Amino acid sequence: MAAEQRSARLAVLIDADNASAKIADGLFEEIAKIGEASVRRIYGDFSSPRSKAWADILSKHAIIPQQQFAYTTGKNASDITLVIDAMDLLHSGRFDGFCLVSSDSDFTRLAARIREHGVDVFGFGEQKTPESFRQACRRFIYTENLLPETATTDAKAKKPLEPMAHASRILKRIMAENESDDGWVSLGQLGNLLANLAPDFDPRTYGFRKLSDLVRKIEALDVGPSDTGHIRVRLKPTTGVSRPTK
Repeated sequence: MAAEQRSARLAVLIDADNASAKIADGLFEEIAKIGEASVRRIYGDFSSPRSKAWADILSKHAIIPQQQFAYTTGKNASDITLVIDAMDLLHSGRFDGFCLVSSDSDFTRLAARIREHGVDVFGFGEQKTPESFRQACRRFIYTENLLPETATTDAKAKKPLEPMAHASRILKRIMAENESDDGWVSLGQLGNLLANLAPDFDPRTYGFRKLSDLVRKIEALDVGPSDTGHIRVRLKPTTGVSRPTK
């Protein structure tokens, strides 16, 4: 019998000063889709009221706190400690990926350095996270999409983070640049292209749980089954002549 394939071993490093404790459940559910969170560390001053919410749930998710007292105003010892630990873990050679949980652009160089070693980086941060950090990650997930329903009770918070027009622009551009001979692209291939070219693209940002549900709502796209029954997508013809449908 073939050996069972091992899950990707991940190091999860959380910046307590730049991540809300409300995302904890959704965060680790999302990480479980990627691999095994072998290391779970959080960095901050847990004597501060700002980090108390994290301190209350550390045991629930087996997160190891790395206490950093704020002895000097303006000096972020937590960030420095996180970076040092990340480099130590990277050079141990034991991890397939890193999950950096922060909205701070200061971690852009760290993400890029890890990826230079051929190790994946998955970023988790708020929508306000600077583009430099988002683009430095293999994939970036907005933490607003990880909040539980109880944390988004008002009508305004339940609205999608971005309008459909934003998704349409991204999908149309990627489809136009990567068309096949007959114009069709499989949904799986489209997902891979999005991951490579738009690391922060997520159907949940537009109010949909799956990419297949989102593309069906984009007026500029045709969606249909392939010969094998899988979903495929193409840009709608811009002239009166239809494209071949092999």
